[in-house]
Amino acid sequence: MDKPLRSRLYTAVVRCRSLLEEDFAQQLEGQYGVHAGGLESLDKLTHLDSIGRADREAIEATLQHYRKADATVQQAVERFVRESAFTFLNRLAALKLMEHPSRGLIQESIGRGEQSKGVQQLGMVSPEAVRAQPDGGYRLYLELLFDDLSHVLGILFDRSLPTSLLFPTQPCLQEVLALLNDGQLESVWEEDETIGWIYQYFTPGELRDQARKASGAPRNSYEMAFRNQFYTPHYVVRFLADNTLGRLWWEMRGGDTALVDSCSYLIRRDGPQTRAKRDPRSLRILDPAAGSGHFLLYCFDLLLTIYQEAYDDAEAGAVLRADYPAPHAFRRALPGLILDHNLHGIDIDRRACQIATLALWLRAQRAYHELGLKPRERPALHRIHMVDAEPLPGDYSLLGDFARNLRPAALGNMLRELWPRMELAGEVGSLLRIEQEIHDVVQGTQRALQALPSHIQLQIFTPEVQQPLQLDPADLDDKAFWENAVHNVVAALHDYATAAGGKAVARRLFADDAAQGMAFIELLRQPYDVVLMNPPFGAASVNGKEYINRAYPRTKNDLYAAFVERGLELLRPGGLLGAITSRTGFFLTSFQKWREEILLQECRMIALADLGYGVLDTAMVETAAYALEKK
Repeated sequence: MDKPLRSRLYTAVVRCRSLLEEDFAQQLEGQYGVHAGGLESLDKLTHLDSIGRADREAIEATLQHYRKADATVQQAVERFVRESAFTFLNRLAALKLMEHPSRGLIQESIGRGEQSKGVQQLGMVSPEAVRAQPDGGYRLYLELLFDDLSHVLGILFDRSLPTSLLFPTQPCLQEVLALLNDGQLESVWEEDETIGWIYQYFTPGELRDQARKASGAPRNSYEMAFRNQFYTPHYVVRFLADNTLGRLWWEMRGGDTALVDSCSYLIRRDGPQTRAKRDPRSLRILDPAAGSGHFLLYCFDLLLTIYQEAYDDAEAGAVLRADYPAPHAFRRALPGLILDHNLHGIDIDRRACQIATLALWLRAQRAYHELGLKPRERPALHRIHMVDAEPLPGDYSLLGDFARNLRPAALGNMLRELWPRMELAGEVGSLLRIEQEIHDVVQGTQRALQALPSHIQLQIFTPEVQQPLQLDPADLDDKAFWENAVHNVVAALHDYATAAGGKAVARRLFADDAAQGMAFIELLRQPYDVVLMNPPFGAASVNGKEYINRAYPRTKNDLYAAFVERGLELLRPGGLLGAITSRTGFFLTSFQKWREEILLQECRMIALADLGYGVLDTAMVETAAYALEKK
């Protein structure tokens, strides 16, 4: 996508944001009595029917949930409007990409607005359903389509959360559709990378500049996210992935791989090292600051070749062939295998997770098409491992309600102790050494259980949570519990969220954030073969600075250095890390420990490209891209 085209897309996205946010703010104020300065009493909103009153209660519960993170009422309302607008724009953009003739994943739904083919078909199939609709049934059609797609892309299309209650008024929607359907943007919708640019452009540059003037360091996780939204050029993605994932497979195959031709940036000067061959399903790749998923998308391309070569390899493919003896069955499963087993991403911005999840899903659909599978022949894709670094919610009344019924009781005890340690997840993301925190909690719980007489069941209270904490020595014998603790918590959260009760919305929000938090924990507990990243740089957020200073004394002066240190920790021995960062770490004295104790002692340099200015879009920073191997 060339610069003039990106410029037109930028203008359209910024205008769409303005239209949607203004429209949604007016709806909140005029219909639901929600103002930036406070909320009108529900009793005064006599125009609301029972559904409207339930919607207002859901909005209020969401604002209270946001305020658990010390947000003011105004900040909570602004966040509600921003997330509602971003999600709706992403949904329209996703449909626009899906309906493009090059993909043909859905009927035309956006291209001609209310006159689109899909809407016309709904009118023919269910004329009574659309006859009474003032817009000819267009809103109904879109909401039905959202619900259908939520089964595979829940993080983007799930309408059960309160941020999906708002729908644009007809004039606003028509303006937004006119911007997206502008003929000058037609070629935009052919590109897989378009959704990533929309993510970056949703926050205009002037807002980024305003935040930097107001504070030298990001004041919260939201500022941290948009101040570091810089698109990674494809050649940089390829350079880093070719010399990490590409190198890994090249060395496993002793140089005999088609990646030699496709990985044009792979440095092969000294020939491949010797690595043991492995089933490709065991190769784990992580982007700990994933943004819109560019590294993972290119790794998907490499993994298609890796799997196909592994299937025919006597060593690496033995178990793979046993599981998929028919080549056709293997090809049919291939995109799903990559998403299920290989690709993992974390970001502190849920909007980025929406974008990356959609991008990976679209890439898998393209792979099915390239493999000759028609839509009806494609299996349903399983979970896409994109995780929002979500702090576990701080509503201790709901925590006590939830944890009280967990079995064995030690699970509830551990969760209560872990809860406050997860508060920084939204601020420091992958830098949170949560696996060490879990290890400490588990060890402490096991020691406490071992110290109890076998016939005693002990109940204690903590100051934070006025609920009994039960310890039963019999829990020590429950090996399945210790092996599946995280899975058990997530399952219990699902049951808790769907249970009936007067706090249904609050429970759902609590459980949704907590489930994201548990998924975040699970990703950071696993070892990886490849870590790829374009991490944030500069100072930590105000709320995360104390933790970074304490946890990363060698690299606390800049986030990118801490991310490199953390990335190496997450690798298996012999694993490979690729990063694009500021080049300052290679010569400033303040990075001496990073160079001497990490780059020279903990790893060896595989590749280094000194890139200079003008690489990360508008970022005024000189960059370097490099690949490291963990010793």
